Parts: sequence; C-alpha cells; structure tokens
Amino acid sequence: MKKMLYLMRHGETLFNKLGKVQGACDSPLTQNGIKQAEQARIYFKENKINFDHLYSSTQERASDTLEIITNQKSYTRIKNLKEMNFGLFEAESTSLQPKGPESFETFYAQYGGETAKEVERRMTESLTAIMEKQDHYSVLALSHNGACYYFLRKFWTSSTKNIPVHFPNCSIFSYEYRSKNFYLLDIIDPSIKKSIL
Repeated sequence: MKKMLYLMRHGETLFNKLGKVQGACDSPLTQNGIKQAEQARIYFKENKINFDHLYSSTQERASDTLEIITNQKSYTRIKNLKEMNFGLFEAESTSLQPKGPESFETFYAQYGGETAKEVERRMTESLTAIMEKQDHYSVLALSHNGACYYFLRKFWTSSTKNIPVHFPNCSIFSYEYRSKNFYLLDIIDPSIKKSIL
C-alpha cells in the first residue's frame, strides 16, 4: 500500500502580518490564518484525503492550524518539526534578514540560531521515523516555511524547475514515501486550489 505524507505550512500569524522574524518564537493565527486553515480542510475533504495519523510542531501556530483542519485535539507534537531558530534575530523586522536562501546557510549560528543543515537533518530524521511506522499510510504533519523548504531541498530532483523558496501559508506538500526516500508529487495552495510548482 502506498505511503503518503502531507506536509503543511501553518496559517498566517500576527508576526507574518507585521513582517517580523518568527522562528523559535511564536505568535497566534490571524483571522486570515484561520480562514486559510479552513480552506485547507475543504481541500482535503473535496479531494477525499483522510489521515490515519496527525503530527505537528510544538509551536502554537502549527498545532492550531492542524486542529482547525482536522477538528481533532488528539495528535502528536514533535519539537523537531519546529521552524528554524533565528537566535537574536527572533521578533526583529524581516527587512533585517539577509537576502536569498543561500544567505541562511550558517548566518544565524553566530547569533545563537541554527544552520540550514541542522534544520534539514532534524526534519528528515523525524519525518523518516514517522513514515517508517507500519500503520502510517496517510500522514498529515504541520510545520513551517523554512523547515519545509530545507526538507524539500534535500529531496528536490527536478532539473528543469527551480526549487521554490517561499510558500503561501497553509501550502500542502504531498510526498510519496518509499525506501526511506520522499518523492514530491505536488505543492498546493488550498486558497486557490492550484499547484504552485
């Protein structure tokens, strides 16, 4: 039986709206973020996608998004699905961040944050451990933009398309999992019900 992982970014938050750096720190969903989660719920329902297991990062913005989508309070929270830690840049204006994903590789380590490789490693280890479980065939996991990007980058195989860097809130990454590898099938923006690939 095919194994599927649906990895998602959380809905819009207050810090997203205010243009503040949000990694290890947290802020609540906005009304728009709640609406985005509701649109994701509708997308899954319309496409008859059901889940046998639910996971979320330990951050409120991710767990709140999952609860809106699934109407479930029982799920597993995992710290390793959290967003990249930006160290002293947390809660600063996003205008102060370096530009381009290559600038993020090791930049934040000098300020007490994480490197890109550290985020990629913990995401990959955790999601692989989840999908290796025998009864996990259709899994929903809520995470964050940077964490989703570094995970996607590890398994990106296209030679004709550039890897996307920024994803709309509540983007859905659908992966098929086999032989300890993740194969990206699509990235969906449920607010417009279209692929962003």
